[in-house]
Amino acid sequence: MTGNWILSYCATLLVLTGAQAFATGAPADPAKARITVLYDAFGDPPAMQRDWGYAALVEYGGKRILFDTGNNPEILARNAKAKEVDLSKLDFVVMSHRHGDHMGGMSYLLKVNPTVTIYAPKEAFGVYGADLPSTFYRKDPSLSPEQRYYNGAPPEVMRFGSAWPEAHIQLVDKNTEIAPKIHLIALVSDKPGALELHELSLVLDTSDGLVIVVGCSHPGIDKIVETATAINPRIHFIAGGFHLVVSPDAEIERIVTALHDRFKVEYLAPGHCTGEPAFAALKKAFGSHYLYAGLGSTLTAN
Repeated sequence: MTGNWILSYCATLLVLTGAQAFATGAPADPAKARITVLYDAFGDPPAMQRDWGYAALVEYGGKRILFDTGNNPEILARNAKAKEVDLSKLDFVVMSHRHGDHMGGMSYLLKVNPTVTIYAPKEAFGVYGADLPSTFYRKDPSLSPEQRYYNGAPPEVMRFGSAWPEAHIQLVDKNTEIAPKIHLIALVSDKPGALELHELSLVLDTSDGLVIVVGCSHPGIDKIVETATAINPRIHFIAGGFHLVVSPDAEIERIVTALHDRFKVEYLAPGHCTGEPAFAALKKAFGSHYLYAGLGSTLTAN
Protein backbone atom coordinates (compact mmCIF):
# COMPACT_ATOMS: atom_id res chain seq x y z
CA MET A 1 0.00 0.00 0.00
CA THR A 2 1.42 3.41 -0.93
CA GLY A 3 1.29 6.53 1.16
CA ASN A 4 1.04 4.93 4.60
CA TRP A 5 0.03 7.33 7.33
CA ILE A 6 1.63 7.40 10.75
CA LEU A 7 0.12 9.27 13.63
CA SER A 8 2.25 10.87 16.30
CA TYR A 9 0.36 12.09 19.34
CA CYS A 10 2.49 14.33 21.58
CA ALA A 11 5.47 12.32 22.79
CA THR A 12 3.86 8.95 22.10
CA LEU A 13 4.56 7.34 18.73
CA LEU A 14 1.75 5.16 17.48
CA VAL A 15 2.40 3.35 14.21
CA LEU A 16 -0.86 2.94 12.34
CA THR A 17 0.35 1.53 9.01
CA GLY A 18 3.78 0.48 7.83
CA ALA A 19 6.89 0.03 9.91
CA GLN A 20 8.66 3.34 9.46
CA ALA A 21 8.19 5.56 12.51
CA PHE A 22 7.84 9.32 12.44
CA ALA A 23 9.24 11.49 15.22
CA THR A 24 7.29 14.60 16.13
CA GLY A 25 9.36 17.69 15.46
CA ALA A 26 11.61 16.00 12.92
CA PRO A 27 12.21 17.92 9.68
CA ALA A 28 9.38 17.34 7.23
CA ASP A 29 10.03 15.57 3.94
CA PRO A 30 8.98 18.26 1.41
CA ALA A 31 7.59 15.56 -0.89
CA LYS A 32 5.16 14.41 1.81
CA ALA A 33 2.35 16.29 3.52
CA ARG A 34 2.39 16.77 7.28
CA ILE A 35 -0.46 18.18 9.36
CA THR A 36 -0.20 19.26 13.01
CA VAL A 37 -3.46 20.05 14.82
CA LEU A 38 -2.94 23.23 16.87
CA TYR A 39 -6.53 23.95 17.86
CA ASP A 40 -9.51 21.69 18.60
CA ALA A 41 -11.88 20.75 21.41
CA PHE A 42 -10.90 17.10 21.91
CA GLY A 43 -7.66 15.39 22.90
CA ASP A 44 -5.61 15.60 26.08
CA PRO A 45 -2.07 16.66 25.20
CA PRO A 46 0.21 18.05 27.92
CA ALA A 47 0.56 21.85 27.95
CA MET A 48 -2.13 22.36 25.30
CA GLN A 49 -5.62 23.76 25.91
CA ARG A 50 -8.79 22.43 24.32
CA ASP A 51 -11.25 24.94 22.89
CA TRP A 52 -13.91 24.98 20.19
CA GLY A 53 -12.27 26.01 16.92
CA TYR A 54 -9.71 24.81 14.42
CA ALA A 55 -6.16 25.57 13.36
CA ALA A 56 -3.50 23.36 11.82
CA LEU A 57 0.04 23.72 10.56
CA VAL A 58 0.33 22.14 7.12
CA GLU A 59 3.76 21.40 5.64
CA TYR A 60 4.22 20.35 2.04
CA GLY A 61 6.53 21.07 -0.88
CA GLY A 62 8.88 23.03 1.36
CA LYS A 63 6.01 25.34 2.40
CA ARG A 64 4.75 25.99 5.94
CA ILE A 65 1.07 26.92 5.90
CA LEU A 66 -1.15 27.90 8.81
CA PHE A 67 -4.71 26.81 8.08
CA ASP A 68 -7.10 28.90 10.23
CA THR A 69 -6.22 30.47 13.58
CA GLY A 70 -8.65 28.94 16.08
CA ASN A 71 -11.00 30.76 18.41
CA ASN A 72 -8.76 32.57 20.90
CA PRO A 73 -5.36 34.28 20.43
CA GLU A 74 -4.00 33.30 23.85
CA ILE A 75 -4.90 29.65 23.35
CA LEU A 76 -3.40 29.63 19.85
CA ALA A 77 -0.18 31.09 21.29
CA ARG A 78 -0.09 28.51 24.09
CA ASN A 79 -0.75 25.57 21.80
CA ALA A 80 1.77 26.65 19.17
CA LYS A 81 4.42 27.02 21.88
CA ALA A 82 3.60 23.58 23.29
CA LYS A 83 4.13 22.01 19.85
CA GLU A 84 7.23 24.16 19.21
CA VAL A 85 5.60 25.66 16.15
CA ASP A 86 7.04 29.07 15.27
CA LEU A 87 4.26 31.04 13.59
CA SER A 88 6.71 33.78 12.66
CA LYS A 89 8.09 31.36 10.08
CA LEU A 90 5.25 30.73 7.65
CA ASP A 91 5.08 30.93 3.89
CA PHE A 92 1.42 31.88 3.95
CA VAL A 93 -1.87 31.49 5.81
CA VAL A 94 -5.22 30.16 4.60
CA MET A 95 -8.39 31.32 6.34
CA SER A 96 -11.22 28.96 5.49
CA HIS A 97 -14.13 31.27 6.32
CA ARG A 98 -15.30 34.15 8.47
CA HIS A 99 -16.60 32.38 11.57
CA GLY A 100 -14.99 33.45 14.83
CA ASP A 101 -13.85 29.99 15.90
CA HIS A 102 -11.57 29.91 12.85
CA MET A 103 -10.30 33.49 12.80
CA GLY A 104 -10.27 34.42 16.49
CA GLY A 105 -6.52 33.90 16.79
CA MET A 106 -5.72 36.37 14.02
CA SER A 107 -4.46 39.05 16.42
CA TYR A 108 -1.77 36.70 17.76
CA LEU A 109 -0.77 35.63 14.25
CA LEU A 110 -0.35 39.25 13.14
CA LYS A 111 1.55 40.08 16.32
CA VAL A 112 4.24 37.49 15.56
CA ASN A 113 4.04 37.59 11.75
CA PRO A 114 2.58 40.93 10.57
CA THR A 115 3.69 40.65 6.94
CA VAL A 116 2.62 37.10 6.11
CA THR A 117 0.36 36.64 3.09
CA ILE A 118 -3.14 35.56 4.13
CA TYR A 119 -5.50 33.95 1.63
CA ALA A 120 -9.15 34.43 2.54
CA PRO A 121 -12.51 33.99 0.80
CA LYS A 122 -13.83 36.97 -1.08
CA GLU A 123 -17.32 38.05 -0.04
CA ALA A 124 -19.25 41.22 -0.71
CA PHE A 125 -18.59 43.52 2.27
CA GLY A 126 -16.70 40.63 3.90
CA VAL A 127 -14.77 40.81 7.16
CA TYR A 128 -11.53 40.17 5.26
CA GLY A 129 -12.19 43.15 3.00
CA ALA A 130 -13.83 43.33 -0.40
CA ASP A 131 -14.20 45.27 -3.60
CA LEU A 132 -17.17 45.69 -5.89
CA PRO A 133 -17.72 47.49 -9.19
CA SER A 134 -19.75 50.64 -8.60
CA THR A 135 -22.30 49.25 -11.03
CA PHE A 136 -23.57 47.07 -8.15
CA TYR A 137 -26.06 49.74 -7.06
CA ARG A 138 -28.90 51.33 -9.01
CA LYS A 139 -28.50 54.97 -9.96
CA ASP A 140 -30.97 57.79 -10.45
CA PRO A 141 -29.59 60.73 -12.45
CA SER A 142 -32.76 62.73 -11.78
CA LEU A 143 -31.42 63.53 -8.31
CA SER A 144 -29.25 66.56 -7.68
CA PRO A 145 -25.51 65.77 -7.24
CA GLU A 146 -25.55 66.33 -3.46
CA GLN A 147 -28.22 63.63 -3.12
CA ARG A 148 -26.24 61.06 -5.07
CA TYR A 149 -23.43 58.77 -3.96
CA TYR A 150 -20.08 60.35 -4.81
CA ASN A 151 -21.98 63.26 -6.37
CA GLY A 152 -23.03 60.91 -9.13
CA ALA A 153 -19.44 60.03 -10.14
CA PRO A 154 -18.45 56.94 -8.14
CA PRO A 155 -15.06 55.22 -8.60
CA GLU A 156 -15.08 52.34 -11.05
CA VAL A 157 -14.21 49.93 -8.22
CA MET A 158 -15.38 50.52 -4.66
CA ARG A 159 -13.07 49.02 -2.01
CA PHE A 160 -14.26 48.08 1.46
CA GLY A 161 -12.29 47.71 4.66
CA SER A 162 -11.07 44.64 6.54
CA ALA A 163 -11.25 43.89 10.24
CA TRP A 164 -7.44 43.71 10.00
CA PRO A 165 -6.44 46.67 7.80
CA GLU A 166 -2.74 46.09 8.49
CA ALA A 167 -2.82 42.48 7.25
CA HIS A 168 -1.65 41.38 3.80
CA ILE A 169 -4.86 39.67 2.72
CA GLN A 170 -5.39 38.24 -0.75
CA LEU A 171 -9.02 37.52 -1.51
CA VAL A 172 -9.91 34.36 -3.41
CA ASP A 173 -13.19 33.73 -5.23
CA LYS A 174 -12.27 30.89 -7.58
CA ASN A 175 -10.28 27.67 -7.53
CA THR A 176 -6.63 28.71 -7.59
CA GLU A 177 -3.18 27.11 -7.53
CA ILE A 178 -1.26 29.34 -5.12
CA ALA A 179 2.02 27.38 -5.22
CA PRO A 180 3.19 24.31 -7.14
CA LYS A 181 0.71 21.49 -6.38
CA ILE A 182 -0.96 23.59 -3.66
CA HIS A 183 -4.52 24.59 -4.48
CA LEU A 184 -7.40 26.46 -2.91
CA ILE A 185 -10.97 25.39 -3.64
CA ALA A 186 -13.48 28.23 -3.31
CA LEU A 187 -17.12 27.24 -2.78
CA VAL A 188 -20.28 28.86 -1.46
CA SER A 189 -22.65 27.16 0.96
CA ASP A 190 -26.28 26.61 0.04
CA LYS A 191 -27.04 24.96 3.39
CA PRO A 192 -29.55 26.38 5.93
CA GLY A 193 -27.79 28.33 8.65
CA ALA A 194 -24.78 29.04 6.46
CA LEU A 195 -26.46 30.24 3.28
CA GLU A 196 -24.09 32.09 0.93
CA LEU A 197 -21.13 31.57 3.25
CA HIS A 198 -17.91 31.49 1.21
CA GLU A 199 -15.32 28.91 2.23
CA LEU A 200 -11.82 27.92 1.12
CA SER A 201 -10.38 24.40 1.38
CA LEU A 202 -6.70 23.55 0.98
CA VAL A 203 -5.77 20.81 -1.50
CA LEU A 204 -2.28 19.32 -1.85
CA ASP A 205 -1.64 17.30 -5.00
CA THR A 206 0.83 14.70 -3.72
CA SER A 207 2.31 11.64 -5.41
CA ASP A 208 -0.10 9.48 -3.36
CA GLY A 209 -3.17 11.49 -4.36
CA LEU A 210 -4.92 14.54 -2.95
CA VAL A 211 -4.56 15.64 0.66
CA ILE A 212 -7.53 17.87 1.52
CA VAL A 213 -7.65 20.10 4.61
CA VAL A 214 -11.06 21.55 5.41
CA GLY A 215 -12.18 24.08 7.98
CA CYS A 216 -15.92 23.49 8.47
CA SER A 217 -17.11 22.16 5.09
CA HIS A 218 -20.19 24.38 5.10
CA PRO A 219 -20.68 23.88 1.34
CA GLY A 220 -20.70 20.11 2.03
CA ILE A 221 -17.69 17.83 2.42
CA ASP A 222 -18.98 15.77 -0.51
CA LYS A 223 -19.17 18.87 -2.72
CA ILE A 224 -15.64 19.87 -1.71
CA VAL A 225 -14.28 16.42 -2.54
CA GLU A 226 -16.17 16.30 -5.83
CA THR A 227 -14.69 19.66 -6.83
CA ALA A 228 -11.21 18.48 -5.84
CA THR A 229 -11.43 15.45 -8.13
CA ALA A 230 -11.00 17.82 -11.08
CA ILE A 231 -7.40 18.22 -9.85
CA ASN A 232 -6.84 14.51 -9.22
CA PRO A 233 -9.51 11.79 -8.91
CA ARG A 234 -7.55 9.94 -6.24
CA ILE A 235 -8.35 11.22 -2.74
CA HIS A 236 -5.59 10.03 -0.42
CA PHE A 237 -6.48 11.84 2.80
CA ILE A 238 -8.93 14.34 4.31
CA ALA A 239 -8.46 16.21 7.59
CA GLY A 240 -10.50 18.86 9.39
CA GLY A 241 -14.12 19.63 10.13
CA PHE A 242 -16.91 17.94 8.16
CA HIS A 243 -19.77 20.02 9.66
CA LEU A 244 -21.97 17.12 10.75
CA VAL A 245 -22.10 18.09 14.40
CA VAL A 246 -25.90 18.58 14.42
CA SER A 247 -26.76 16.42 11.39
CA PRO A 248 -29.30 13.59 11.68
CA ASP A 249 -28.15 10.00 11.29
CA ALA A 250 -29.48 9.77 7.72
CA GLU A 251 -27.34 12.70 6.57
CA ILE A 252 -24.28 11.32 8.34
CA GLU A 253 -24.80 7.96 6.64
CA ARG A 254 -25.15 9.67 3.25
CA ILE A 255 -21.83 11.44 3.72
CA VAL A 256 -20.08 8.31 5.03
CA THR A 257 -21.28 6.35 2.00
CA ALA A 258 -20.20 9.09 -0.41
CA LEU A 259 -16.70 9.33 1.05
CA HIS A 260 -16.18 5.58 1.36
CA ASP A 261 -17.97 4.16 -1.69
CA ARG A 262 -18.26 6.96 -4.23
CA PHE A 263 -15.01 8.87 -3.75
CA LYS A 264 -13.06 5.95 -2.29
CA VAL A 265 -11.17 8.15 0.17
CA GLU A 266 -8.15 6.20 1.40
CA TYR A 267 -7.65 7.81 4.82
CA LEU A 268 -9.39 10.46 6.85
CA ALA A 269 -8.80 12.22 10.16
CA PRO A 270 -11.92 14.23 11.00
CA GLY A 271 -11.92 16.86 13.71
CA HIS A 272 -13.60 20.03 14.94
CA CYS A 273 -17.25 20.26 13.81
CA THR A 274 -17.50 16.74 12.40
CA GLY A 275 -19.48 15.73 15.48
CA GLU A 276 -19.37 12.75 17.83
CA PRO A 277 -22.01 10.62 16.01
CA ALA A 278 -20.13 11.23 12.74
CA PHE A 279 -16.81 10.30 14.38
CA ALA A 280 -18.36 6.97 15.36
CA ALA A 281 -19.94 6.32 11.95
CA LEU A 282 -16.78 7.22 10.02
CA LYS A 283 -14.61 5.11 12.31
CA LYS A 284 -16.91 2.13 11.79
CA ALA A 285 -16.82 2.53 8.00
CA PHE A 286 -13.11 3.26 7.55
CA GLY A 287 -11.64 1.02 10.25
CA SER A 288 -7.85 1.30 10.36
CA HIS A 289 -8.04 4.01 7.69
CA TYR A 290 -9.77 6.29 10.21
CA LEU A 291 -7.02 8.23 12.00
CA TYR A 292 -7.36 10.00 15.31
CA ALA A 293 -6.61 13.72 14.95
CA GLY A 294 -7.28 15.31 18.31
CA LEU A 295 -5.49 18.39 19.59
CA GLY A 296 -1.72 17.99 19.33
CA SER A 297 -1.82 15.18 16.76
CA THR A 298 0.67 15.19 13.91
CA LEU A 299 -0.04 13.22 10.75
CA THR A 300 2.40 12.60 7.95
CA ALA A 301 2.39 10.59 4.73
CA ASN A 302 5.20 8.08 4.28
